[in-house]
Amino acid sequence: MVLKTFGWSFAITALGLIAAVLYGGWEAFGIVAILCVLEISLSFDNAVVNAGILQKMNAFWQKIFLTVGVLIAVFGMRLVFPVVIVAVSAKIGPIEAVNLALNDADRYQELVTDAHPSIAAFGGMFLLMIFLDFIFEERDIQWLRWIERPLAKLGKVDMLSVCIALVVLLVSAMTFATHAHQHGGTHVDKAQTVLISGIAGLITYLVVGGLSGYFENKLEEEEEREHEAEEEAKRSGKKVTVIQLAGKAAFFMFLYLEVLDASFSFDGVIGAFAITNDIVLMALGLGVGAMYVRSLTVYLVRQGTLDDYVYLEHGAHYAIGALSVLLLVTIQYEIPEVITGSIGVLLIAWSFWSSVRRNKRLAAAEGGSGSDDKTEVPSGV
Repeated sequence: MVLKTFGWSFAITALGLIAAVLYGGWEAFGIVAILCVLEISLSFDNAVVNAGILQKMNAFWQKIFLTVGVLIAVFGMRLVFPVVIVAVSAKIGPIEAVNLALNDADRYQELVTDAHPSIAAFGGMFLLMIFLDFIFEERDIQWLRWIERPLAKLGKVDMLSVCIALVVLLVSAMTFATHAHQHGGTHVDKAQTVLISGIAGLITYLVVGGLSGYFENKLEEEEEREHEAEEEAKRSGKKVTVIQLAGKAAFFMFLYLEVLDASFSFDGVIGAFAITNDIVLMALGLGVGAMYVRSLTVYLVRQGTLDDYVYLEHGAHYAIGALSVLLLVTIQYEIPEVITGSIGVLLIAWSFWSSVRRNKRLAAAEGGSGSDDKTEVPSGV
């Protein structure tokens, strides 16, 4: 199971490390290895959240996620994205941006650093909306009940998450953005840039999340008639209605996953500049790490880990909330990547430990019968 799921990741790792040695010797080998570990540690919460969405897709769309999705993640976010943000922020052409990335790494890093407030605002708002929509939703299983129970009641207020997100964005623009650091230590007022980028992140979440949710709900409505529809399709030679609807639902969930992965990638891409200015080594290291995140996502789905450890999804969303706040704070203050990565890992580890304790309590209560009852048992945390 492990080799089948992680086989491509192992192969890509070997090829990436060989390419690093050929490109820049053993020093490049070490840099790529460090970047790979950085990406995995920062994106573990991404894999847990992805698994919750991916388990709703069939085997075909899971393969699409591992093939086309990887190309988007590796080449789009880890290679093209840094070049695009430099081109847009510096108002230069993409070819000139690539030339800077390959031949003037210091200037390239300077331009990326200057573009960081807009990147942080976009990614921070997108991730914040994911966290708020999760925490305001009424659910049977609750982890930190003293937080989640009252917030779930507040979540009955329409558009509360959007209102809170806009307030957070406004506060960030009026505080962090007005004192954002420009490259070289000077200060610059980027409130307008942060506001526009943050609103763009919010709109992106609402559009993509709304479309995926709409088609997912439509799919669930049709599942009750799925068997009859399939039988009718076989008799008439038409396989249309259900399959097309499922395809739309899966497509928008796939699109949602890609935008989600892009937002999670911001801290890794920005953090990579603390290790190297070489865009080739950056793409190799972060690309290999992205492969492991993809494989880990599929592993969680196929093993049913989220069903066995019911608080993992909670821990991942709390990690998302923490990361969104940290991204907004980095508009002004520099936060070491080890802190952002450690917070996510600690929250997920805590939720895993809580899940194990819950399973032991359920087993003891049922006399080891392995009951499927999913009613909540106080977690004690």
